[in-house]
Amino acid sequence: MGGALSSVPTMVSLARHCLSPAKAGPALRVLSEWTPADAPVGGLHPGDVGWHLWRDNATVLLWTDGEVPVAVGFLDHKVLRATAAPGTDLDALAADAGTLLGPGDNACDGLPIPGWERDPDPWVVLSWAPRPVSVRAQPVGEADAADRVLVQRSAFANSVFTVEGWRRMKQSPAGELAVETIVRTPDGEPAAAATGWFAGVGRCGLLEPVGTHVDHRGHGYGRDAVLGACAALVERGASAVAVVTPASLTAAVALYKSAGFTVVRENHDWIRPRPS
Repeated sequence: MGGALSSVPTMVSLARHCLSPAKAGPALRVLSEWTPADAPVGGLHPGDVGWHLWRDNATVLLWTDGEVPVAVGFLDHKVLRATAAPGTDLDALAADAGTLLGPGDNACDGLPIPGWERDPDPWVVLSWAPRPVSVRAQPVGEADAADRVLVQRSAFANSVFTVEGWRRMKQSPAGELAVETIVRTPDGEPAAAATGWFAGVGRCGLLEPVGTHVDHRGHGYGRDAVLGACAALVERGASAVAVVTPASLTAAVALYKSAGFTVVRENHDWIRPRPS
């Protein structure tokens, strides 16, 4: 497929394509093209798609206008997340996206679904500028996969992440974009981990996800995992590193600020109108 146009004022022939993980390359490429230097726009960074691809039933949506890609998205636990090319007619995209959302699909990140309202609870977008760091983080390799999964499942109580899922992610078209770090205790126990995503030289990288094992919180391990991933992304050529987290997670926001991140904006999902 051809590259994205700098401006798409009106839709000529809008089509929606469902891509399997193995076929997600075109979606990842255009998301990288649309990623700016300072912080991601819309609801998706290539890393969001990359992390999504660890699931065995993952599907990525690619919208095109003729042969030109104009948006990428996927359903994430009842939330449609999407990013459109700069200058795209969001109303036409949102109308089509709305037909995907059935009962229980109550939020959209990135497109103004007709008849929906802005969620009053925001997400915070934070950005980290390159700087020298010295941390305990180490790269994650095959030998660390089980420990990487252990940290994830401890940090997120409802996580169903598996070693098989980690391998699917690494073997997917997004695998080469992933930069992962793990931090261990002095006794060698896995304490924290971070996955960073590269979008290209001169473009902003992304952290998704970051977690600290419940037994090892409060010792700076999460901060070291974050800074290790940031340093690895900058070494590859990232201009900055962003992270997006609910504003209500005050401990997470504090962690990122302690690592040198600054708030650049707040995002609000679109949600179905709540019963009056």
